[in-house]
Amino acid sequence: MTGQKAIDGCRRQDRICQKYLFDRWSEPMLMLCLRYVKELPDAEELMLNGFFSFFKSIDRFVYSSDSSITAWLKKIMVNECLMFLRRKGALRIVEEKHAAELGADEPFTGKMAADELYKMVLALPAGYRTVFNLFVVEGYDHKEIADMLGITEGASRSQLSKAKESLRKAVTEQVKK
Repeated sequence: MTGQKAIDGCRRQDRICQKYLFDRWSEPMLMLCLRYVKELPDAEELMLNGFFSFFKSIDRFVYSSDSSITAWLKKIMVNECLMFLRRKGALRIVEEKHAAELGADEPFTGKMAADELYKMVLALPAGYRTVFNLFVVEGYDHKEIADMLGITEGASRSQLSKAKESLRKAVTEQVKK
């Protein structure tokens, strides 16, 4: 089945097409949700809510390729995660006027498995982790992040700077071991 055919079927509420889309994109969307929330049951619930929103609003979606499905699902899942973090009060972002912007081009030293780095990202406080994910992983700029989170661009930069510094320290400690 093609993505276009599945989207057309979903518009007709065809359960087989919905299952196809869910089966095809559920794993990467679950991994996306896990980058924002630490607990698997929370991530699974957010992913399911995201797919529910996706199917509910499918008539507004314009298919251009399978990557357009991925992009739209990512946007929905990120919004679900941000709403969840707000409801839990986990997004407490305080702006620091003079946060030092750390160099983005400074490479980490040493060799480290991706899962070790992933665990370090998960260990970041929710505000740091959220801004880090939105900026580094999802590719949003500070203005977009500020709009999404209801904060200033300076607060976004500050949270990213603190996240990078925390990760840098954690990586340095890990490399020394």
